[in-house]
Amino acid sequence: MTPHMKIGIAGVAIGLVLLIINPWLALAVIVLAIAIPGVAYAMLDSNQKARLKSIRGRKQLGR
Repeated sequence: MTPHMKIGIAGVAIGLVLLIINPWLALAVIVLAIAIPGVAYAMLDSNQKARLKSIRGRKQLGR
């Protein structure tokens, strides 16, 4: 299992526990989990975005 998958599973578990304890806190955690990577990607300049796209492309092609 990849480290990213372990983090995702842990996030789902934490979200379910928070949903039972405090639904608003669970919603805030979910929104932050979506917003932080989006904001980080938006802050990259065009050269960094192009490099990231090329890295993603190589991984998808199985290189």
